[in-house]
Amino acid sequence: MSDSSPLTHFNEQGRARMVDISDKPETKRTATARSTLLMKSETLALIKQGKMKKGDVLAVAQVAGIMAAKKTSDWIPMCHPIALSGIDIQFADNGSNELYIEATVRTTGPTGVEMEALTAVSAAALTVYDMCKAAEKDMIISSTLLVMKTGGKNGDFHRQDS
Repeated sequence: MSDSSPLTHFNEQGRARMVDISDKPETKRTATARSTLLMKSETLALIKQGKMKKGDVLAVAQVAGIMAAKKTSDWIPMCHPIALSGIDIQFADNGSNELYIEATVRTTGPTGVEMEALTAVSAAALTVYDMCKAAEKDMIISSTLLVMKTGGKNGDFHRQDS
């Protein structure tokens, strides 16, 4: 594999490697990811009213997402440990049966934070499921995606369909 290959996580032998970012310039970088949970309207109402037996679902999910973003390199083998400068997790819903989780992660450094944002919404979604599974086991975690990213040599990305 040459250095110009888009598959940068492979060495000359085709084996996995962590990319060397030591010569990359530090830039401000941001990434936003979103995940959607589909559930019964009754379950969403219990979450919004704070009536789940395990406690405040969104508060716990928010903390779980923040903690997960900070530990992304422990989960994803080729991710670099990154000093994050900010993590914001927000929740919204469609008023019926969908809960939306959105995480924005920021850093100034030589590599991006897309994986940290995706990890944050994934952990938050799993936490919502865990806290609500007694009320509903057939919730669906769906549509986990990168909404946008800024910074770095590849420039900005903004999903067109979100």
